[in-house]
Amino acid sequence: MPHRRKGGADRSLAVLGVASELYPLLKTGGLADVTGALPGALAPLGVQVRTLLPGHPSVMAALHDPQTVAEWPAWFGGPARLLAGRSSALELLVLDAPHLYARHGNPYLDSAGRDWTDNGERFAALAFAAARVGWGELAGYAPDVVHAHDWQAALVPAYLHYLGAGKRRPATVLTLHNLAFQGQFKADLWSRLGLPAEAFAMQGLEYHGDVGYLKAGIHFADAITTVSPTYAREIRTPAGGMGLDAMLRWRDSAVSGIVNGIDTEVWNPLTDPLLAERYDATTLPRRQANKRALESRLGLPADDSPLLCMVSRLTTQKGIDLVAQALDALVGSGVRLAVLGNGDLALEDALRAGAQRHPQRVAVHIGYDEGLSHLMQGGSDAIVVPSRFEPCGLTQLYGLRYGCVPVVSRVGGLADTVIDANDAAVKAGVATGVQFSDVSIEGLLDAVRRTVALYRQPAAWQRLQIAGMRADVGWQTSAAEYAALYRRLVRPQEPA
Repeated sequence: MPHRRKGGADRSLAVLGVASELYPLLKTGGLADVTGALPGALAPLGVQVRTLLPGHPSVMAALHDPQTVAEWPAWFGGPARLLAGRSSALELLVLDAPHLYARHGNPYLDSAGRDWTDNGERFAALAFAAARVGWGELAGYAPDVVHAHDWQAALVPAYLHYLGAGKRRPATVLTLHNLAFQGQFKADLWSRLGLPAEAFAMQGLEYHGDVGYLKAGIHFADAITTVSPTYAREIRTPAGGMGLDAMLRWRDSAVSGIVNGIDTEVWNPLTDPLLAERYDATTLPRRQANKRALESRLGLPADDSPLLCMVSRLTTQKGIDLVAQALDALVGSGVRLAVLGNGDLALEDALRAGAQRHPQRVAVHIGYDEGLSHLMQGGSDAIVVPSRFEPCGLTQLYGLRYGCVPVVSRVGGLADTVIDANDAAVKAGVATGVQFSDVSIEGLLDAVRRTVALYRQPAAWQRLQIAGMRADVGWQTSAAEYAALYRRLVRPQEPA
């Protein structure tokens, strides 16, 4: 049950965020953008967030004036310190355990692209550290709420439950950023987690004979959030639940969806230093300079035909296989395509092959480049997001903000954040993009044809851009929903 504490609804709340990455210190995807932006959005609402992170090299390098606040000589295979410090406006706790985290590059994968063999210990160590902070073991700091993000932090509620007898109990929130990644490990890990034997059970961490981190978090968290309302509904169905739908239906009253926002200061076309030309909804013709700059950067000839972009992990979840298979037909429909991302090697190769077949129409940049991603949003005409499932998605929000019209599948957060350009919505001036329900090659091609037809109507296209640029894509509304959730969890019990 939620921990209840006395105090008025408007009192300041202390929240400990627990995450494996945080922008700008360490980023592999949208999780880092959320954990980096949410603390600043919550501060004006009386919610003070400290974020606990693993001590990866880039995190350690960014930590300003660190102070040792706890030392644990034997911590999941080696010595560890808990450091308190800041990085710019972010208040941080960092678990400095070199034997677990002193590894450059991807925080989850080795140089060959395989999971680190000790990921189970690495993220159990993070979760147990969060539990000890939650119990109030740091002098002068006792969080009201512990907010755990994804499977890497999902053991926090389990440690609080099984090892917290007689200790203070903070409320717990678990946010599911992508249910496809569940943190499932072989049962031989169990002896290294420091949990009692009874915890390895169906009503605990046992999951089909293995250890399930996310399953445990769903079982024990006081509240479970996803990053969009539609995704919250989808994951409670057999089709979208990734094997956890029955448990999520069992926890139905605890599950809700709060759509992600973006940092509208970092992503602001009027001030963005990464653009060739800055602009806003009143100066849209200036965008053309960014299109020319993007073409030059990618080696594409200057052309007024619609330039579509994708900034994405290159996986089947993201529908990249559909794009690769449809590439010749897409070019034949009159569009050009610019791709930025990495992922599945076969998909990378298929996209490169498409670029070789159409060097004047297709450009592929394998890897990630923050500056190029901004220029793609500022210079492309539309951004394509053909995901088979999408918890929230952020690139379509960047597209809205930058007048880069989103072309998206009607799933998850894409359905919640883009208004389809059907005839009624276009006439009413509220359409912000193009949606399609048939996530197939033909469905994608049909959506692109609709997009091309709209592009050839300059007045209608500009209305799409302006409506998107005026859409609420920031954190203000969503942060207020998180703050209200935290306060409900710590609100004192009302008399019966």
